[in-house]
Amino acid sequence: MKHKVIYVMGVSGSGKTTIGEMVAEDLSIAFYDGDSFHSKENIAKMSAGHPLNDDDRAGWLSNINEFVVDQLQNHSVVVACSALKESYRHVLNHNISEEDRIWIYLDCDFHLIRQRMEARSHFMPPSLLQSQFDTLEIPSADLRIDMSQSLDTIHKTLRSFLQSISL
Repeated sequence: MKHKVIYVMGVSGSGKTTIGEMVAEDLSIAFYDGDSFHSKENIAKMSAGHPLNDDDRAGWLSNINEFVVDQLQNHSVVVACSALKESYRHVLNHNISEEDRIWIYLDCDFHLIRQRMEARSHFMPPSLLQSQFDTLEIPSADLRIDMSQSLDTIHKTLRSFLQSISL
């Protein structure tokens, strides 16, 4: 059996962890948060209110990709990662065939996400949200989810989509 990676992507605060965990639970596979692959330097930079640049992200994205490629030898996985630019998604897709990867894009309104970010504790401050939207290149994902919907509606959409794929 071939294994797949399901990437859940979107700007910070869009719900990647919540949706990623939901997908992983529904499929009984492991979930990994891309934030856990950041270097201490990246976390310190974001915590200080400075957005990451492409150079900052390069090692982080490569680390995620290497981890995923290794996991796919034995398991399917779900990974939450902002993957804001097409070039970042290219790095994440490296050495993973098109049929072995699925992209779920969490589409959100700036103001809704800003409210969510102000209500949570995270190393990424709400002041950096605009930089996320400025960097975002809208993907052609396998599934695009409007995150302004209720969690129940989102979960129904996910379940329907997940029934159409084979792991």
